[in-house]
Amino acid sequence: MIPSVRKAYNEQFTTSAYHHFLQGMAEDAGVAPAFRVAETPVFVPGDLTAKLVQACEEVVNVILRPDFKTLTEDAIPPALRVPGENDHPHFIVIDFAVTRNEAGELEPQLIELQGFPTMNAFQQVMAKQYRNHFQIPAELNNYFNGLDDESYYQLLRDMIIGNLPPEEVILLEVKPEEQKTKIDFYSTEKYLGIRAVCITDLVQEGNQLFYRRDGVLTPVKRIYNRIIFDDLQRQQSTLGEHVNLFQDLDVEWITHPNWFYRISKYTMPLLHSDYIPKSWYLHQLPVIPTDLENYVLKPLFSFAGQGVKIDVTEEDINAISDPENWILQHRVKYDPAIVTPDGNAICEIRMMYIWPDGAARPMLVHNLSRISKGRMIGVGFNSDDTWVGGSCCFFEAIPPAT
Repeated sequence: MIPSVRKAYNEQFTTSAYHHFLQGMAEDAGVAPAFRVAETPVFVPGDLTAKLVQACEEVVNVILRPDFKTLTEDAIPPALRVPGENDHPHFIVIDFAVTRNEAGELEPQLIELQGFPTMNAFQQVMAKQYRNHFQIPAELNNYFNGLDDESYYQLLRDMIIGNLPPEEVILLEVKPEEQKTKIDFYSTEKYLGIRAVCITDLVQEGNQLFYRRDGVLTPVKRIYNRIIFDDLQRQQSTLGEHVNLFQDLDVEWITHPNWFYRISKYTMPLLHSDYIPKSWYLHQLPVIPTDLENYVLKPLFSFAGQGVKIDVTEEDINAISDPENWILQHRVKYDPAIVTPDGNAICEIRMMYIWPDGAARPMLVHNLSRISKGRMIGVGFNSDDTWVGGSCCFFEAIPPAT
């Protein structure tokens, strides 16, 4: 999206460099990505960087409202509420489509947000390998707020492990070795020293949790949670016996599972900004719009794009028996802003926040991007196209105010 940088990158790109880039990530993490990684990062111009940061901070301002928990109480499905919720999420991710406004300028439009961690450890592995194998201008940065590799990983350690021994902190997931994101679990262990543990490997004694680490029964004091609980519920019948996480356990959650629902699609109708498409809870929709081709229908309790209806009809809306669990959102038109050798591509940019205990606001730290040439974005929707898949952004500095 920075024309001069894009042109230079495309001209110096080679398939050999791309293969070495993929190999570099696999060697660093100890496992190859289980999803397609794009041939290119995204180069974000300063004006768009400024708009992304402004949009994020407008979202954060709503999350900081004193009544935010009251407004989002119904976001948590009763069967999925976990005891011991804390005051704020430790991680927030905010996803934007890159679009073009009527003036022809690039701008972000909010797609989704989550009070949940993302590929925090692996994203820097990816960014580093892009720099190692391609010519990325030094003045472009994948970090925010003055962070670098050392301070970023130290921030993650402080946030996830704190003062505990690393062996008493686990990354918790359902069948972690089967997840497409497992490369992040390997990177988390390498750079933070904590292991990925399946829920079926937890042992409960009273309200204490343990797991076997190298054959030794080891206490779990803190859980870096990567379980999506409605997904866990869907898999109950295939998991066999496992610990019930919906009880009052003597463990600290990073991030507490309830925040996955509070900060989610449920939040979108509460947000108002030039960079946030208008949304309604379906049961509060005053009237069905006559231009439904300009809207998308999204289930509140789903992930990875499941259940989203793009070509919405009035019949689709009338057929929904639980409208309180859906939102109707003004459709966002992605701009094919990324020029590739075999056709332009669209992208989403995920802005990644960390919120340490005691901090007044969460801090923007890193990013993730997904590039596509299809109608849907996400690693599960990529076709056989090239120059698509998971990626990261390098941002031009925000220009000074005039």
